[in-house]
Amino acid sequence: MKKKKKVSPLDEYIKANRKGSREAELENHGRPVSHNRVHVSKKVYNRKRDKADAQGRLPYLFNRVA
Repeated sequence: MKKKKKVSPLDEYIKANRKGSREAELENHGRPVSHNRVHVSKKVYNRKRDKADAQGRLPYLFNRVA
């Protein structure tokens, strides 16, 4: 039988704080927000984005023919 690992009060506090922060973020934004994503500069040449802007639609979204 496994023994339960003792959890320090500090670890419990950190875990509860992270959970509360995450729930507040979801309430404010309605979706998860990434904090570690690399910022993409709009000045850098991006053919995919430029082509989508020229056609007035997002890339790889094809209209379905019924």
